[in-house]
Amino acid sequence: MTRREDYESRTEQFLLPILEERQFELVDVEYVKEAGNWYLRAYIDKEGGITVDDCEVVSRMLSEWLDKNDFIEDSYIMEVSSPGLGRPLKKEKDFARSLGDDVEVRLYKARNKQKEFAGVLKAYDKETVTIVLEDGTEEVFTRAEIALIRLAFDF
Repeated sequence: MTRREDYESRTEQFLLPILEERQFELVDVEYVKEAGNWYLRAYIDKEGGITVDDCEVVSRMLSEWLDKNDFIEDSYIMEVSSPGLGRPLKKEKDFARSLGDDVEVRLYKARNKQKEFAGVLKAYDKETVTIVLEDGTEEVFTRAEIALIRLAFDF
């Protein structure tokens, strides 16, 4: 297990019982470096949507726990937030919940000179994701070639 995976896993294990007690969902925990800064992010949700107050309560509890346990070696910024409208699909439950929904798929490398695809999520398994494009054709992507898959939204 990498250091990043360890940090994410330990944070997830702390948050799960706290969130379940409040009937919140832990969407994701990520430890990433962006623009020279490390970020520990927890994305939470609940039926009807998460509020700023919900994020604040969880943030305070997480901050106290992190201060007490002090297992992250780097200097970092901690954030607790909603996954937002265009939430990424990462876990099994995300894919299951999103079957039949519009998604956007971004690839690491272009396929036929195209890196971004949009369509309806038709199927998925541990190795692949299948979407139906607007013209009715199906595209099957391996999980390894997908940089990001998220719910699509129109304004």
